[in-house]
Amino acid sequence: MNNIFNPVYRKDYIQGYSRGLNPNIDFDTNQSEGYNYGFRQGREDYESMNGKIIHGIPQLIVTNKVLEDFLLAGMLGMSINSDGYTAYQIDIIQKWYQSGVEKYDAKQSDYLLNILEKNGIELS
Repeated sequence: MNNIFNPVYRKDYIQGYSRGLNPNIDFDTNQSEGYNYGFRQGREDYESMNGKIIHGIPQLIVTNKVLEDFLLAGMLGMSINSDGYTAYQIDIIQKWYQSGVEKYDAKQSDYLLNILEKNGIELS
């Protein structure tokens, strides 16, 4: 791996990483070293949340944002809807949700819900 502080390498790495997160894009060996390394890292991150691509592309894609939403739902003591996710994805989601549940504080949750309500934000 080259120096990640090199702006050209970093740009190629980030481009490869973001494309690696897309399960519909194939690996292109005719790219730079930074792109290829970023693509492999992005693909590993995608597969760690959604399962191996060789097993099929799920209906719903789990991202860090989705996992953070489930963590927050656990912290607020909210129920979750896992329809459309595969068994592999549900295992990952469950770990994040459970982590949020362990941090659940009813007083904090009520305080946050009151603030959201005052600002016209409703949580379902």
